[in-house]
Amino acid sequence: MTDETGQSQSAAVREREREGPAAGASGHWLTFAGGNEFQVEVRRRIDEYFRQTGRRRRDSIQMYVKAAAILLACVASYVLLIFVAETWWQAVPLAVLLGLATAGIGFNLMHDGGHGAFSRYRLINRMMARSLDLIGGSSYFWHWKHGIFHHTYANITGQDTDVALGKLARLTPHQPLHAHQRWQHWYLWPLYGAMAIKWHFFNDFLALLMGRIGSQRIPRPRSKELAIFIGGKAIFFSLAFGIPLLFHPWWVVALCYGLFTLVLGMVLSVVFQLAHCVEEAAFPMPAESTGRVENSWAVHQVQTTVDFCRGNRVVAWLLGGLNYQIEHHLFPRICHSNYPAISALVKETCRDFGIRYNEHHSFWAGILSHFRWLRRMGMPGTIG
Repeated sequence: MTDETGQSQSAAVREREREGPAAGASGHWLTFAGGNEFQVEVRRRIDEYFRQTGRRRRDSIQMYVKAAAILLACVASYVLLIFVAETWWQAVPLAVLLGLATAGIGFNLMHDGGHGAFSRYRLINRMMARSLDLIGGSSYFWHWKHGIFHHTYANITGQDTDVALGKLARLTPHQPLHAHQRWQHWYLWPLYGAMAIKWHFFNDFLALLMGRIGSQRIPRPRSKELAIFIGGKAIFFSLAFGIPLLFHPWWVVALCYGLFTLVLGMVLSVVFQLAHCVEEAAFPMPAESTGRVENSWAVHQVQTTVDFCRGNRVVAWLLGGLNYQIEHHLFPRICHSNYPAISALVKETCRDFGIRYNEHHSFWAGILSHFRWLRRMGMPGTIG
């Protein structure tokens, strides 16, 4: 398949399988149930929508304007924070704005580019995807962790590394329970803010050294990709510490970095959790004997994903359409600016096929559902 729905299912699976089997405890390859009638029909309706409206799937003018605005906000907040701010009441809001603008780059430019959804031109998509390397991450490891493992095997324990926090927290009913996780619905929230620091200093380097993300084996970056990884980290650490230390005491730099990463980590973590780690999302496991997942790939994506704030255009603009997570998982190569329009068609198709379409009508409802899910997963007797 080369269409938007099939890209994550086919190309991603082929790339995964070149590196080793996606196998469960029984050692069987993971496969999805046959029967793609739902996928064919929802794709047909979306194709018809674009044909009738003449809208672009990618390369929309709104996205380029939005990208420019987010980049301008990020650059302006950084310049003002480093070269202009002289008091704490100037530095604090600028550090917060920098964290939000950086999250905006991740949600909008990097995310769409990484999925090939920003533009029909590969070079532009790569440029957008590699913006992640400039803000402290790695586009190479993100491609494997998120683009391959998460988008192919969403919410499948042992395969989807985005729902694996090790002993820190239990996010699925099929992960082992540790005594301290009884309080995870309280202690995990402030730790979300530390996720960006762990990402900057630890995760990517560990993946590079071990050739693994969690328990999943991956190829180490080589030649060009390795140069991009090293160059990106060097640029980020220069921007985060090298340049600021020329103008400010080390403790001021450390405090501003801490506030910046607190905002960045909290926003990135919570937005993801509201889409997948909530009461309404399914956490299916493949059959032990065959390694086969009960539903087809498209149905699996719908049932393991939850939308929130679907009618809120401001939230959709700020989060890069990630509040339309069902639409994104079904059509990762369609620009997120189209999600509000096509979501009604996706929901209607789900209803026609008797497939549960999960959504929270407000951000707060999603927060509460995630809180309750964390509490439930920390209780004894909930092992799947």
